[in-house]
Amino acid sequence: MARKKSSQLTDSEQNIMEVLWQKEQASVREITDILSQEKSTAYTTVQTMCKILSDKGYVDFHKEGKAFIYSPIVSRKDARKGALTSLLNKFFGGSPEVLAQHLMQETDIEMDDLAALQKEIDRADD
Repeated sequence: MARKKSSQLTDSEQNIMEVLWQKEQASVREITDILSQEKSTAYTTVQTMCKILSDKGYVDFHKEGKAFIYSPIVSRKDARKGALTSLLNKFFGGSPEVLAQHLMQETDIEMDDLAALQKEIDRADD
């Protein structure tokens, strides 16, 4: 049975999106060169991943000569929001409270971080 296509970013897609968010637009060659600085990356892999990102609605492209130039059409903020919503629904029953309790109980969150979060909560209540 075929696996359901996810609208969320895979790790490889996320890496490409990080390049595009930083540069605002880039060719497949430019993306490949940047990603290859960390880990050897094949041009054809990046090309395929860019097509998938286009199909998912994360990027748009235009052609310049023989090169395809990709641009993000989903902001980093909106991508984070979508990923967080998916995480909340998948693991925490859609409850931000359950996620917050989990973070407090299961991670080494610092008191300064909790104080900063409390300030944000207090500001939101005003």
